[in-house]
Amino acid sequence: MRDRAMQGLHLLALDPVAETVGDVHSYGFRRERSTTDAIVQVRNALDRKASPKWVLEGDIKGCFDNISHDWLLRHVLMDRRILRKWLKAGYFEGGVLFPTERGTPQGGPISPVLANLALDGLQDALAGLFRTTRAARAAKVNFIRFADDFVVTGSSKELLENEVKPLIERFLRDRGLMLSETKTVITHVTTGFDFLGWHVRWDGDELTTRPSKKNLKNFLDKVRRTLRKERTANPRRVIEKLNPIISGWANYHRSQGISRTFAKADHLIWHALWRWACRRHPNKGKRWVKAKYFERIAGRDWRFTQPGQMLVTLADFPRRTHIKVDSQRNPYLPEDEQYFDARLARSMNSSLTGRRKLAWLWRWQDGACPECGEKITRETGWNIHHVIRRTEGGSNKLSNLRLLHPNCHRQLHANE
Repeated sequence: MRDRAMQGLHLLALDPVAETVGDVHSYGFRRERSTTDAIVQVRNALDRKASPKWVLEGDIKGCFDNISHDWLLRHVLMDRRILRKWLKAGYFEGGVLFPTERGTPQGGPISPVLANLALDGLQDALAGLFRTTRAARAAKVNFIRFADDFVVTGSSKELLENEVKPLIERFLRDRGLMLSETKTVITHVTTGFDFLGWHVRWDGDELTTRPSKKNLKNFLDKVRRTLRKERTANPRRVIEKLNPIISGWANYHRSQGISRTFAKADHLIWHALWRWACRRHPNKGKRWVKAKYFERIAGRDWRFTQPGQMLVTLADFPRRTHIKVDSQRNPYLPEDEQYFDARLARSMNSSLTGRRKLAWLWRWQDGACPECGEKITRETGWNIHHVIRRTEGGSNKLSNLRLLHPNCHRQLHANE
């Protein structure tokens, strides 16, 4: 516990450094960035007719287990004596201590940042392949990374195979890493590729991004395993177990093309529920089973319900457009504070939890702006203000948030 606490303290100082020197289009293990931002950037790079048509799908073999200790000790800007102790601490298994000669501490709070620091710089290295801006534009090389998964676009298969891939291999070799031969492939966009649980493919006249077949299969397998495990449980427990699984998967994917996949998954989930219900009552007729577990609600039949409870369906989650984070922004810079405050306000306003928080803040402030005392309405608009700046350690907890008029918010920051 003491080691984890020490790692957390060093992380507070190291994370702003990693955020400042990180690749522009690196989205994994970074504040205010997500997998959705990464897939939107993939769309930005590929969704025009003049966009590159070849993609290198990269996967680093055992990234966290193989990062060179020597490289980290030479390049990470922190107390080298402390870092060496963490890296060389070893691990216990079966009462036996095994040494660690490479890789980052397993499960340590600081490990993701160390991995990012080791991989940052690859985007600049790829840009250095070309001597002129004209050559770079013709090559159409774009780099998008999330943790140890990345894609690189290019104008031709030969470019990616003969120039881009060897450069990446040299870059990784210096850090004790190597590409996975089985998972690193070069594909045409009309064939399509999987990235972060989505399948990206140029289909006809447009680029489509929808949940991948593998991701969908894993989701449905999890639902079925849960039903098998709860085959003797009461329906209320089944609803309590399945609702977080379904809503979590739906929220992850709802920013992309979902209509066909969600409809198919809803149908298969219904089949699994129907089999679960029929197994519980082998001596009852199908009409009786349907009446006991399924109801017609708001014009939709076959909703799995119990008094006061209802199983969510994927159709309950319509597509929601995601506004990608500005990759040039830094959450640790005071000048970018208002930008991230505005993103937080949009996020809160688009989710049920967020609306509850906004409503609570509005009622707590008696519907008035603490700065000017005038009412906050839809017409006046509002901004979220952090009493203690996030750059100074402030949190997103309600006790640290205030609703202000946009103009009052700007004046407050100007006065500060």
